[in-house]
Amino acid sequence: MISGNLFHSRKNSWPLEEYISKSTLQLLDSDSALPPEQAWRRKLNGHANILKEFSITFSEAIKMVRLGIRLWSYVREEASQGRKAPIDPFTREDCKPSASHGVPLGGMGSGSISRGFRGEFRQWQIIPGTCEASPVMANQFSIFISREGGSKKYASVLAPGQHEGLGKVGDPGISSWGWNLDGQHSTYHALFPRAWTVYDGEPDPELKVSCRQISPFIPHNYRDSSLPTAVFVYTLVNTGRERAKVSLLFTWANSIGGVSHLSGDHVNEPFIGEDGVFGVNLHHKSAKGNSPVTFSIAACETQNVSVTVLPSFGLSEGSCITAKDMWDKMVQDGQFDRDNFSSGPSMPSSPGETLCAAVAASAWVEPHGKCTITFSLSWSSPKVKFLKGFSYHRRYTKFYGTSEKAAQTLAHDALTNYKRWEEEIEKWQRPILMDERLPEWYKFTLFNELYFLVAGGTIWIDSCLVDKKRPNDQDELARIKNDVIKSTETKVSGRGEEVSRAMTTTTLNDFAGVEFDDDENSTSSSHVSEEELMVPLKRGYTDRSYQTYEVLDLGNTEEDVGRFLYLEGVEYVMWCTYDVHFYASFALLELFPKIELNIQRDFAKAVLSEDGRNVKFLADGTYGIRKVRGAVPHDLGTHDPWNEMNAYNIHDTSRWKDLNSKFVLQVYRDFAATRDTSFGVDVWPSVRAAIEYLEQFDRDGDGVIENDGFPDQTYDTWTVHGISAYCGCLWVAALQAASAMAHELGDRDFAETCKSKFLKAKPVLEAKLWNGSYFNYDSGSSSNSNSIQADQLAGQWYTASSGLPPLFDDFKIKSALRKIYDFNVMKIRGGRMGAVNGMHPNGKVDETCMQSREIWTGVTYAVAATMILAGMEEEAFKTAEGIFLAGWSEEGFGYWFQTPEAWSMDGNFRSLVYMRPLSIWGMQWALSLPKSILKAPKINVMDRIHVSASNTKFFHHETGVRRMATKAKCFGDSALNCAF
Repeated sequence: MISGNLFHSRKNSWPLEEYISKSTLQLLDSDSALPPEQAWRRKLNGHANILKEFSITFSEAIKMVRLGIRLWSYVREEASQGRKAPIDPFTREDCKPSASHGVPLGGMGSGSISRGFRGEFRQWQIIPGTCEASPVMANQFSIFISREGGSKKYASVLAPGQHEGLGKVGDPGISSWGWNLDGQHSTYHALFPRAWTVYDGEPDPELKVSCRQISPFIPHNYRDSSLPTAVFVYTLVNTGRERAKVSLLFTWANSIGGVSHLSGDHVNEPFIGEDGVFGVNLHHKSAKGNSPVTFSIAACETQNVSVTVLPSFGLSEGSCITAKDMWDKMVQDGQFDRDNFSSGPSMPSSPGETLCAAVAASAWVEPHGKCTITFSLSWSSPKVKFLKGFSYHRRYTKFYGTSEKAAQTLAHDALTNYKRWEEEIEKWQRPILMDERLPEWYKFTLFNELYFLVAGGTIWIDSCLVDKKRPNDQDELARIKNDVIKSTETKVSGRGEEVSRAMTTTTLNDFAGVEFDDDENSTSSSHVSEEELMVPLKRGYTDRSYQTYEVLDLGNTEEDVGRFLYLEGVEYVMWCTYDVHFYASFALLELFPKIELNIQRDFAKAVLSEDGRNVKFLADGTYGIRKVRGAVPHDLGTHDPWNEMNAYNIHDTSRWKDLNSKFVLQVYRDFAATRDTSFGVDVWPSVRAAIEYLEQFDRDGDGVIENDGFPDQTYDTWTVHGISAYCGCLWVAALQAASAMAHELGDRDFAETCKSKFLKAKPVLEAKLWNGSYFNYDSGSSSNSNSIQADQLAGQWYTASSGLPPLFDDFKIKSALRKIYDFNVMKIRGGRMGAVNGMHPNGKVDETCMQSREIWTGVTYAVAATMILAGMEEEAFKTAEGIFLAGWSEEGFGYWFQTPEAWSMDGNFRSLVYMRPLSIWGMQWALSLPKSILKAPKINVMDRIHVSASNTKFFHHETGVRRMATKAKCFGDSALNCAF
């Protein structure tokens, strides 16, 4: 896709030699201690500026005042029930956001801890949906150096002491430590999932230190990528003439962020493990009935490395051993007493007391010699508890169990397996990093944007295990038990000729298999399978006012990769927000396709379900039901995911015009890329239902759906009238994708029907919106109806990404993209900020609303991907580079490892740590389309579908939900006839 050496003349990178001296580079070059040539870099003394949040204009505030009042009331109501509202613009964190983030720790879905580029541990997301942003400053690495003869001694925390609360005179806590690192000669290098910190002669000018941080994020490895652990490999090089005794110290507070360390009843315990792994377990008793957490900090003892521990010390004057006592001991001896290993568990901490632990590893480094010391950090919080729903076991428990000893085992295995992890990571990344056609900034930004799959509040559960449901109050329990449950089961042949329906009505009181535990604080470890918790109807989809899903029946348990959730963002607390997943899903499909397919299966089941509970929609104050059958949900929920969907309640998303089309397009793309027939069969009934549901919005019968004069799509403050470029293009693309998938699965009638509708809709869309150079925003008569929308070709993006024929003539596609590039990109600070969402044809930004004048990071990457697929590579990388320059570069606004949903013209953010920027992997997808798409039959699939006279009437007015056997095969007697 990319021509030869297109980007050689324009690279945006930071060469290693500009950050590390040549002599140090040579000393570290013998192993992985040397940072890679392509990485995001910062000096440790770099300024971490406070980030500025967006603001709305006076006119926007007037328009939104009623929404604001309703939202404020809803936030208060949720708080009174002990719950966090999914969107809460009124509550602010005590810790102001700053440009200090770095590569997060651990694998996916087991709770995460981020680490800033200056060394602080922050952004704690151990409890689902909760993010404690403030760093725990007692969590540090420190170094103590004494040279033979005692003439030179150094002691310093390996982080600059630039933080509030440090420097208190006479403090027995961490202010008493040696915060002596200036950071001028120390640098941070990030290439997710690894990071390097190089101390080039700090604090000892004759000692070079490299710390390599490694987490097990390994594409296609569904075991190790779930593990909550990280390794820190220190390489020490002595350039002096004397032997140096070097002691590295790892300190850790018994805390899960915030003020959790003060709650009391926490216990620390030393351990001696196998293979020379020694350390301390820190048992944390979580508040509010959350699952307890155990941390394990450890180091590996070798022939040259001695490991000692201090199981407990405190930060206040009343502690038996204070932080100052601990520090003084290390300065004097460089180690702790070996007897500490036999001290046993500590006394439980008292409320208001902070309990900490330390692991020290000491070694002699010969003159001009080298030494390696390894530490590991792991944490185990086996159970995920949702406030209104089930408790689940995290995926890593499938391999490590639920015992509090799991953290210790994880720490051990991390220290013994990290070299293999690095080999797999390097094998994955090498082809991209070595591709000389690609700009340098793109290579490391591509990998670093994956931080979100760890730090974006991900949850990965073992689908075989589920705890008993614990409704929070008796009224809820009684209501659930008396809910009438209806299930409609329909069987249809591959040609749509036979239809049969079975109707069942019952209540949860009839099901002995469902147990309700009224004790909210129960800590029972018993489990029942999710199949026992399912209503005992025939296998398939259910439609009822209270929905509980069965676990995917994957047959072979080795293929069961569990179930996966990730947040829209840390500020928008909704799981798997689907209109945003549309952009982000390329990363999962490329790296963890089985997870991506399971997410689509979850939404496929959701399409055919209905939740009749009333919900108030905050935008207009009207009421409706939570989930409408046939409509793709906005999200999988917040406080009871999979079972109480659509936590988003600003608008009634059953009336949104993009969700169903996005479902069809994602399913077809995933089907085309994986060629997974069983997946196609599983989700096909929902694809049909999604198309049929959306047809109701074609109110004038011209073949194209219309928007309804409110923000009824992912741009949920940007009103749309009539036919729109965004939703109309998605709809036409979805019709083509559904037709192609129907053809390949043998559903000939539906293939013909969708092709007929596609052939009718396409010219109408073009006639209504094409103005000669681009597609107008919508067909209405408002002042912005002719605006240039950056995202107008979203449907074409997916069409090309799936190997389908283009929606429009090549001239129209390139003309629209050229208009977007010239106006939305280049007229905004010369292309150095990304693509603004809306631009008037006179070259002025569309300021109709907050979102029309914003630059959306993920949409900019998506536009760039569309350009690549259209053969406009140079414009594509220039467009995407604006996000790098504004968000990631030293001259930018400081959004590294917390890329927001949007920023304004002046760089102020909205919604940090957001899902959509994962769409940069849509660019990589476009650059290297999978073989299954590239090698697909060259014959236009639409040309193979012949429209018969009987299909001139769309859908035959069929509204029933269709269901195929979940394990239909490509045999003659199957429900579907596959056309491969």
